[in-house]
Order: sequence, then C-alpha cells, then structure tokens
Amino acid sequence: MNVRHYRSCQAVIDKGLNVFFDEAKIFVQAGDGGRGVVAFRREKYIPYGGPSGGHGGTGGDVVLVVDPHLNTLISFKKRSHFKAESGEPGRGKKQHGKNGEDWAIAVPPGTVVHDADSGKQLADLVEAGQRAVVVRGGRGGRGNTAFTTAVNQAPRIAEKGEAGESRWLRLELKLVADIGIVGVPNAGKSTLLAAVSAARPKIADYPFTTLVPNLGVVLVDGRDLVLADIPGLIEGAHAGAGLGHTFLRHVERCRVLIHLLNGSSPDPMGDFQAINEELALFSPALAGKPQVVALNKMDLTNVAELWPRLRRSLQAKDVDPMAISAVTGEGVTPLLRRVAGLLETLPPEPPESEAPAVFRVPEDESAFTVEKEGEGWRVRGTRVERVAQMTSWDYYEAALRFQRILEAMGISQALLEAGVQVGDAVTIGETELSWGEEW
Repeated sequence: MNVRHYRSCQAVIDKGLNVFFDEAKIFVQAGDGGRGVVAFRREKYIPYGGPSGGHGGTGGDVVLVVDPHLNTLISFKKRSHFKAESGEPGRGKKQHGKNGEDWAIAVPPGTVVHDADSGKQLADLVEAGQRAVVVRGGRGGRGNTAFTTAVNQAPRIAEKGEAGESRWLRLELKLVADIGIVGVPNAGKSTLLAAVSAARPKIADYPFTTLVPNLGVVLVDGRDLVLADIPGLIEGAHAGAGLGHTFLRHVERCRVLIHLLNGSSPDPMGDFQAINEELALFSPALAGKPQVVALNKMDLTNVAELWPRLRRSLQAKDVDPMAISAVTGEGVTPLLRRVAGLLETLPPEPPESEAPAVFRVPEDESAFTVEKEGEGWRVRGTRVERVAQMTSWDYYEAALRFQRILEAMGISQALLEAGVQVGDAVTIGETELSWGEEW
C-alpha cells in the first residue's frame, strides 16, 4: 500500500467511521460574577437604616477531570462548547448571591491540554482524578455596603459582576502504556497484542490493517503491564506522511518499546533502521527509549533460515535481538519477561511538563496603553478594562468613581497628552465613553 492509499484511510477516520478520536477542539466559558445591588435597610422603627446591598456570587470555573473509564476524546465530537454557571446577584439585607457551580469535563488519562490560540501547554493530565482549572469564573460585583465611607454613609453605587474567562482549547490524547509495540506495517504487532492480552484488534494479512492504537493488559509473573499496539510507521512519518503525526505521539508515553521486525519483509534490517530514524526525527526523547528488538514470523521456513544472519547483523550494532512467532507463541513469554525485567530497572519518569494547570502570562495589571483608533481613542489594560466592565453605569456615583480611578491610574493625563478633545469617543474594553470637560 502506498502513501496515497494510506492517506485515503485518514479520510475514513475523519468521516467518523473509526471509533478512536485522539484530538479535539473545545470552547470553555467560565461563569460570570453576579451583580452587586444597591439596597438600604428598611425596618419599622429604623427610618434611617444604612446600606444593605449584598455582593454578587463568584462565577463557576471550568475544570477538566481525568476519568480512567474513558479511552478516547469521542465525547467531544458532538459537543464542543461548555459554560459554567454564573454567580447569582446579591440581595438586600446584606445577602450575598450564591456562587455559580463549576463545570467538570471528563477526559481520558493521557490528555494534554493546549491553548488553541497561543499553542501553550496548560496541563498534562495522567492520573485518575487529576484536575486542571482551565478558565476561572468572574468575581462577583460588590454591593453598596462595600462603598460606605465616613463621608458617604449612604452610597448609591454597586458593581456589575466580572465576566468569566473563556478560551478555545486543543485537547490531544497520548496513550498511557508501559510498553509500545512499534514496527513497519504488517510486522504482526496486532497479532502479538491479541496473543498476550484480551485485546481483540482487527487483524488481516495486508499492510495498514491497524488504523487506531490498541491497548491490552498482560500479566507477566504476577505484574500487570499495559501494551500499546502503535499502527505501522512508514518513512516520512515524522513529517506527517501516512498517519505519522497522529500516532507517533502515542509512543512518547511508553517507557519501553518492543521493536517488532517483519520476518517476511524483503529487508528487515532496512526496516529496523528506517523506524529508528523516524522515531528520532519526531522526538529525540524517543530515540533514547529502551528497545527490545524481536524478529517475528519464525513459524515461516524462510524466516527461520534468515534469523542467524539477521541476528549477527543486529549484534554488530550492539543490539541483542530475540526471535518469536506471534501466531504460535514461540518465544513470546521470554520476550515479555525480558521487557518486564527491563521496566523494573528503569527509574520513574519525570513529569512531562511543569506547567501550572492554568496558564497565565505574568503582567502588570495596572499597565495600560492609549492609542488612536479611527476618530476616537482606545485604552487597553487589564485592570482598567475590568473596572470598566464591572462599573454599573446606571448609578451616577459609579461613573464618578470610574473617573477617579482613571485619574489615579494616570489614564486621564495620558489621554490629554495624546491629544484627546472634548466629544471624542474613548473605548475601554466593550465600553464606549465620550470625553468631556469634567474628565
């Protein structure tokens, strides 16, 4: 089968005729904060009660949680948008609004989370129950009880809730297995997996039978080992030929590789070198993974005759190969014991990423920029945009407070120095204001 035919198999997967999904793109939206309220205590015999407006509740976060019962990302094929609950608004009598519920999204072990826009890795989820907050809910707006001062005993001001964070995420699944079985197409990887475990991959005598990775569990001298049958690799896989990029990443999780050679190939030694080159070109870390090399199909007469010569060629490269027949079981148990013994000698692997669960670019929240935009002006900055978004413009006192914040931050002076004129539009976040003399 040539590369063009192999790529046509990718189309079959894309049309949903295959049940393995190892990539997904989803949109996550945290809940907005609830609105604070302006309220005053009104009770019999207390004619001049003070402010009693409660704060709004905090919006819910969106959290990814590892579910060990999931094996693919297929659940995101039909649904790709998720929004957490918003916080409830505050009420009178100093009653604060209820916080919004978090939205937990189940993902399989081995899920790597990236910010779809920046490409930054946000989380690497491996262990059952592991959690990662990918967007945080907005803060609740403060009620008028928070704005009482010695000068202003009855403030008529409250904040709107902060908008929840949102982003597109790219999810990528990397299988979590102890042992990865690699080799050229039709080397017998699926046959070996079926022979030693309860996995039942599709098997036939033609190249590229396996279009999806298969997992199996095998018991070796009382120890459970997880094996992954990685679909056959071809030259150019590291550059995306065939399904190279799609499946090479699954090898990254495996601690030991069984490099299975196709005994009936015209050039098993050439296959061995080509696969190792592809692994090294895709990721230098793969080239350093321990390998146990095994020649398969020893049940065939011509393969048995080839074995002594091939063994000498591999030994000349400091490789100690084994010979097996996945069909008859010859040499399979010694192969598994050797791999299990090799695993015992390996130190624990360091975590793949030290990135925190939620990626945030370090920044000075008070920093801002002022620039000309069309006939008006645009002010950008984390803090000022948040204050503008949370300001409740229905209250005159809130507008005055916002003006004082602009002056304290130096934004008013920066606009004047930039050349702002009375009547010019000034946009901050989603809020558009008109510059006046009182600014």
